[in-house]
Amino acid sequence: MKAILKNYRQSPRKVRLVADFLRGKNVSMALREVDFLSKRAAHPLKKLIESAVANAKENFGVEKEDLMIKEIQVNKGLTLKRSLPRAFGRASAIHKHSSHVSIILDIVGKKDSEGNMKEAVETKSKGTPSEEKKVSALKEGAKKAPGSKKVVKPKKEPGNKAVSKTKKS
Repeated sequence: MKAILKNYRQSPRKVRLVADFLRGKNVSMALREVDFLSKRAAHPLKKLIESAVANAKENFGVEKEDLMIKEIQVNKGLTLKRSLPRAFGRASAIHKHSSHVSIILDIVGKKDSEGNMKEAVETKSKGTPSEEKKVSALKEGAKKAPGSKKVVKPKKEPGNKAVSKTKKS
């Protein structure tokens, strides 16, 4: 459940202000709040969230109310290099930055009476029966298989320090 916006012609530093505001929020709440932001990046990010929601609905059958913004990244895109004429025949460099924005949505988890997380919506299952057994075992709270052991390093014993001897003649 993701969507990507490439080569958005605004500096990543400015787009990250809006992205940091949206990260971790419920999708329906984020869409309401982004309407009131007075940042230029707010409208393109709103369209990106709506696109990710449409992808989730079409591919996984998940409704907008059951989604949250799990991850949103703003990376550096292409930089257009231009020049501005200055005095005495010189030119100053102008860098026009662009951004790549990617967003990943996740299903909102709800806690049951025992305090365990359970999914709000069951998604379509395309896995094999063995994968379904693994998933059901994880949901029941099965313990991890005995894995790696901790490596215990022996403590260093204080040794004799080398004493420098000066030669007398």
